[in-house]
Amino acid sequence: MKNEILSRIQKKFPLVAKPFEAIGNELGISENEVLEILQEQKKENIIRQISAIFDTKRLGYTSSLVAFKITEDKIDSAVKIINSHPGISHNYERNHEFNIWFTLAVAPDSKLGLEKTLEILAKLTEADDYIMLPTLKLFKINVKLNTTGKDEKKEKVKKVVHSDIEMTPLHHAIVQKAQYDIEMVSEPFKKMVDELNIDYDKFFSILKELQEAGVMRRFASILNHRKAGFNANAMVVWDIDEAKGEEIGENAAAFSAVSHCYLRPKYENWPFNLFTMVHGKTTEETNSIIEDIAKEIEFKSKMPLYSTREFKKQRIIYFTDSFYRWEKRQL
Repeated sequence: MKNEILSRIQKKFPLVAKPFEAIGNELGISENEVLEILQEQKKENIIRQISAIFDTKRLGYTSSLVAFKITEDKIDSAVKIINSHPGISHNYERNHEFNIWFTLAVAPDSKLGLEKTLEILAKLTEADDYIMLPTLKLFKINVKLNTTGKDEKKEKVKKVVHSDIEMTPLHHAIVQKAQYDIEMVSEPFKKMVDELNIDYDKFFSILKELQEAGVMRRFASILNHRKAGFNANAMVVWDIDEAKGEEIGENAAAFSAVSHCYLRPKYENWPFNLFTMVHGKTTEETNSIIEDIAKEIEFKSKMPLYSTREFKKQRIIYFTDSFYRWEKRQL
């Protein structure tokens, strides 16, 4: 039952006043049983966070994947410098000469901008080289670990057309509240609606608006991969013909074990342009999935980059002055 619940809350968390009761009703158990299981999973750090997952770009932030080449003796100090920036959500060491991989976002009102921020970070960390790998085309971003072992090998990736939205102060206020981890209590949204002085109907209707506009990707649980038993997570990079990128990217994204799939730029020192995150419980399982993908897509070469160390993995906190304060220290 634990794995069924974990699978359920990764896919779509019920946006109702009593979500744990709704999950229990769906699975034929009580609200208390659901809460007990989830509280234990949270205590064991298997559940990393349950919250709204927002689209950085749709909120006006500019972001990119970045790879730094850092000498071994400077890694620890470099990581501290990189992680001090509030726009760093993920930071890993990977098995390549470009060894430090992170995602960086800058706020809509950034005075430095993305490229200048990277120049500063590269100088501060004494990076030997770096590459900026912004998203050219997003095919999939949906982390759902197969906790039950019942998921199909492939899935249909829906193409979503987003509606327009005019962000009001209330929309921004709800983004600020909903980005934080909820409490494992019967009514986890009650504190938010009380502080906003609105009712549940208004709160959930605005979350729905945000999702339809693509500002909120989904409201769901994010698991700690390694704690959940998924110890072999590879960022697989592929050299593909960009002219066929749409078809190839969609085929790769269809694999259930692929959580992220992007088309990114190539450089003279970096020939790979399709990026897929593949999750498995063992290296053997992950390599088998990679080979399955390789049989179905056209590519010139590929390279799996396994994460050897995780330095940071957390949500960006939107609409705070932390970005302004970091930039002020550099100006």
